[in-house]
Amino acid sequence: MTTFLSDDFLLNTETAKRLYHEHAERMPIIDYHCHVSPKEIYENKTFRNITEIWLGGDHYKWRLMRSHGIPERYITGDAGDYEKFEKFASVLPYAIGNPMYTWCHLELKRYFGFTGVLSPKTCREVWDLTEKILTSGQFGARDIILKSGVTFIGTTDDPIDDLRYHKLLKNDPDFSVTVAPTFRPDKAININKAGFCDYIGALSKVTGINITCVSDLVKALAMRMDHFGALGCRATDYGLDTMVYLEDCQYDLDEIFARGMKEEWLSPEEAEAFKTSLLRFCAEECTKRGWVMQLHYNCMRNPNRSMFCALGPDSGFDCIGPNPSSAARLAGFLDSMYRANALPKTVIYSLDANDNAFIDAVIGSFQNEGVRGLLQHGSAWWFNDNKQGMKDQMTSLANLSILGNFIGMLTDSRSFLSYTRHEYFRRILCALIGEWVENGEYPNDPEMLSEIVEGISYYNAKRYFDL
Repeated sequence: MTTFLSDDFLLNTETAKRLYHEHAERMPIIDYHCHVSPKEIYENKTFRNITEIWLGGDHYKWRLMRSHGIPERYITGDAGDYEKFEKFASVLPYAIGNPMYTWCHLELKRYFGFTGVLSPKTCREVWDLTEKILTSGQFGARDIILKSGVTFIGTTDDPIDDLRYHKLLKNDPDFSVTVAPTFRPDKAININKAGFCDYIGALSKVTGINITCVSDLVKALAMRMDHFGALGCRATDYGLDTMVYLEDCQYDLDEIFARGMKEEWLSPEEAEAFKTSLLRFCAEECTKRGWVMQLHYNCMRNPNRSMFCALGPDSGFDCIGPNPSSAARLAGFLDSMYRANALPKTVIYSLDANDNAFIDAVIGSFQNEGVRGLLQHGSAWWFNDNKQGMKDQMTSLANLSILGNFIGMLTDSRSFLSYTRHEYFRRILCALIGEWVENGEYPNDPEMLSEIVEGISYYNAKRYFDL
């Protein structure tokens, strides 16, 4: 029997152990997509206790607690911090097979030196240990980042953000880690969602452009892209409920925009025509600027309307939103940009794991000379970033494309302790490759294997994002 969370955890062959300990483990971390706060990084935010850094804003943990019947008071409500942590500790032992169980214990072990198991019996011990370290004055956001070996962080930022803290970080000689903004214009694209008119008003105010038509809107977005670029932006990102693309649009986009500003009803086709035009513009800008375009889609937002009304968005109630039409739309969008010679480096993430094979096949239809892996299948995302989800994504990518060009893992997290997810991913990667080698499916070529593992862990993302 293998010891829980041993040094060789998940490494089930000698080849896997060698690849991980001699190569993957030593690589720095490029966290090219996350949701941590640049303000908290700049101010080196410290945390009062484990509840604040662990449970504050962590939808994964909230969902576990709800699934165990824990009252909302102990999740997002007014219960005390220790009470909330105590409830979470009572739930975690039941989460066998859930990656959260592994992540929590990796974080406790790597950052706090706790080698035991979190449960109701050890709850107070863990609370006291973590509180002592968190309040030591040497465990702020920056300290965690440096301890984790992170060299680059790509935050997620709205076009109207002033990026004040990115500028301060860029000019701070005492912090060596690059923190770059990522341009995410969802609110400017989602014309059929509440708040569109107010958002355009805010964008007008920031840019000084009176936005009355689509050409004004794209001019304003381009101006903000210039601002982002001056502070090191290397990527854009789009959170789409489903992939959008409407070919040969015959709609009057300015008329659609005017109705959207009045919050009038738009047909799905009209909304998609508008979104397509904005997405095409953004792709063209990415191509001109040498930026990476990231497409996240097939998420069903807020299916529980009662809890949405009670707690608002991003409170842990979203789910996978299968949509077969996303495949045809993605292919159409990629084709249109390729024909226009304006297809940028693009990372594609679908929340529906059933899309793995299609994504891996379609990216092969649009690769281009001069760039290794111009199109990427993004790492297993959100509900799929577990052991099986990662294995399935990488196996599909290997079967249908070139795994050795994969840009690897990201945290997609709001927590500064989530960098252990890179370790989790790298162990699974080495186990998968080690299995193929020891099965005789790939030669035991140490030089080539080390290049593949180090590339996926670090160097491919470094090259892809021009770091």
